[in-house]
Amino acid sequence: MLFMKKLSLAAACVLLHAVFWSGALGGTAMAAPTESPVDGDRILFGSIGEASNLIPYLTADSASHTVADHIYVAPLRYNKDLEVEPWAAESWSMHEGGKLMRFTLRKGILWEDGHELTSEDVAFTWKLVTDPATGSPYAEDFLRIRELRVLDRYSFEVRYDAFFARAVASWMNPILPRHLLEGQDIRTTPFARKPVGAGAYRLKSWEPGSRITLAASPTYFEGRPHISEVVYRIIPDGATMFMETRAGRLDVMDLSPLQYLRQTSGPQWERDFTKYRYLASVYIFLGFNQNHPFFQDARVRRALSLAVDRQAIVKGVLLGQGIPAFGPFKPGSWAFHPSLAPVQQDVAAARALLAEAGFADHDGDSIVDRDGQPLAFTILTNQGNEQRILTATLIQSQLRAVGVDVRIRTVEWAAFIKEFVNKGRFDAVLLGWTIPQDPDLYQIWHSSQAFEGGLNFIHYSNAELDKLLEQARTTPDQDLRAALYHRAQEILAHDQPYCFLFVPYALPIVQRRFMGIEPALAGIMYNFDKWWVPKALQRYSVTE
Repeated sequence: MLFMKKLSLAAACVLLHAVFWSGALGGTAMAAPTESPVDGDRILFGSIGEASNLIPYLTADSASHTVADHIYVAPLRYNKDLEVEPWAAESWSMHEGGKLMRFTLRKGILWEDGHELTSEDVAFTWKLVTDPATGSPYAEDFLRIRELRVLDRYSFEVRYDAFFARAVASWMNPILPRHLLEGQDIRTTPFARKPVGAGAYRLKSWEPGSRITLAASPTYFEGRPHISEVVYRIIPDGATMFMETRAGRLDVMDLSPLQYLRQTSGPQWERDFTKYRYLASVYIFLGFNQNHPFFQDARVRRALSLAVDRQAIVKGVLLGQGIPAFGPFKPGSWAFHPSLAPVQQDVAAARALLAEAGFADHDGDSIVDRDGQPLAFTILTNQGNEQRILTATLIQSQLRAVGVDVRIRTVEWAAFIKEFVNKGRFDAVLLGWTIPQDPDLYQIWHSSQAFEGGLNFIHYSNAELDKLLEQARTTPDQDLRAALYHRAQEILAHDQPYCFLFVPYALPIVQRRFMGIEPALAGIMYNFDKWWVPKALQRYSVTE
């Protein structure tokens, strides 16, 4: 999911707890320079996965969206406090109980080829995303629109048949250029690898398997970003990425818990880097393919979930840098169930459920079987993600204790998503979802989204859950929405289509020469276009 009312105060305190070396270890922080922000320099990010497609409506992988977020703009966005604010829109308003929205775009927003962004681009984007030929996993939000009417070059209005809870969040999706994409086959257009946007950065080069480089846009309507170049180096191995960071060849990476706690101490790290720690808006899960004959039985899924020791995973894999999960919402958010708790490991109960489902060790090989078929399956996850591979290994051991034979397979990120996840070619998949600010669960859990390329790639279906998700989307009363989502979480807890595992802490590390970082409820990247490097500390001369 790409894209809440405000979190509770307690959640806000948990959400962002920035830990600087100076505060954590008593070192001396680099003082902020007295000079004003200046342009120049390059920033190098480490990315385990490579972007697959830079048309955001065609892909769900984080590597693609991370890059695309710098290239495009949307009418609305969240500010540092996770409050909605206009972005490409100059103003916006809601009428008729939320069934009508009006927008006025800013004048003078330019696509990088010099054409002006207008209401016609917004209307084109809506039509493109809802076109069945596009096959977008994000179409559902826009299919709720009964009519989008262009009022003039900069104004448009959107009418819904009924109140739609995700309407505001829908307009945080990027606008695409009509003059470049109209008439093209969106599935084969070269635009996917040579995009033209109106955002803070432009694609400068894409070296497959190596790096993606973005250049600061001199025509960005909020002003040219200070950092001249953004480079995403594709390094599909966490240990290699860490060595590159230590050697000064990366400026930003997400640390593993071991790296955060034990491998980033000492004078060099204290002098050169700042670490941050906050509860990530992500949950990690083991998803069971409902088309697999074993996993069509909820008793089997519940048994496997009971056999997993989440506390041991948090302790052993995350070194305590996370919390066990029981569902798809962030702890402390208003939709989070008030009384459910993560599944506690119960090996005896797991064995009893497997026996109830007909599984027993009939041939004495220590693996339970039914009708001659051993309970064996493969966990699929992506290469280079040490955390997920270690998690899979621990689950493998824990399930072996109840007579289940688990194998582990890793696949390079782009192929993992395109050839396996999107096509449902897996037994069980170990993955993570971003937790959006609005708690809508429709795209991942509604049965209508179980199609190739859809986000319900495990093909889960529950009629009661479908109705709850439909009702929650059209309910303006937050208390009622919360009650609906509470019941939805109860259904997921009973059915266990996912074995919800944990919510990790985000542990980014950033080279200290970068100024302007202001940790907030939204994290640290929300104001990236305002980051800068003092002239005396700039390392790279960038040709523009």
